[in-house]
Amino acid sequence: MTSVEPAIAAGAAPLPTLSLTDVACRRGQRLLFKGLNLELRPRQAIWLRGRNGRGKTSLLRLAAGLAVPEAGYVAWGGTPVRRAEGYLQRLVYIGHTNALKDDLTVTEALQFLARLHGRPDDAATLRAALERLGMGSRRDAFVRTLSQGQRRRASMARLALEQQASLWILDEPYDALDVDGVRVVNELLHAHLARGGSVLLTSHQHPGAQAPAVAEFDLDPYG
Repeated sequence: MTSVEPAIAAGAAPLPTLSLTDVACRRGQRLLFKGLNLELRPRQAIWLRGRNGRGKTSLLRLAAGLAVPEAGYVAWGGTPVRRAEGYLQRLVYIGHTNALKDDLTVTEALQFLARLHGRPDDAATLRAALERLGMGSRRDAFVRTLSQGQRRRASMARLALEQQASLWILDEPYDALDVDGVRVVNELLHAHLARGGSVLLTSHQHPGAQAPAVAEFDLDPYG
């Protein structure tokens, strides 16, 4: 798929590069990986691969600043992510668990996440995001009533709220989605990269022919 690349929104600084340098990660007594070097630039998507238990989710958490490496460092624009100015404001992290509260409606759950991360949370914007993911008819349903695929769609609606170049860290974004859901997520990825964003993702399934070009990074050699 080809698309016209719009300029990065006026007033928004270009997205810094995310870099992991000589990183090691330990879980309990087990060293998951070591000596890892990875660089993610604006307009680039990297598909993180590796066998089960190799540490893909752990690496995503390191990149998001949610954990500290055993060795090495994770930096954004040359500054450690935990001290980098503006990092959290330009980060979207969606883990494998959808972070949706069962006792809220779908709209309320998305609004809570939007407010938490400083994204637009007005009714029209939330409704448009849910409709983009095919969840418009379920916007007033309680999260606890959703199927796994619907929960994933509601979680991925966070991506439809994004308008600026940002860093997306996505753990299994295609999980439980049907063909149409995968298509919509891929369209959002295309638009995101075109406006200068970057993506680090892991997936057990190939993103497919409709996905943007992704560079593959294999964790297995670092174990």
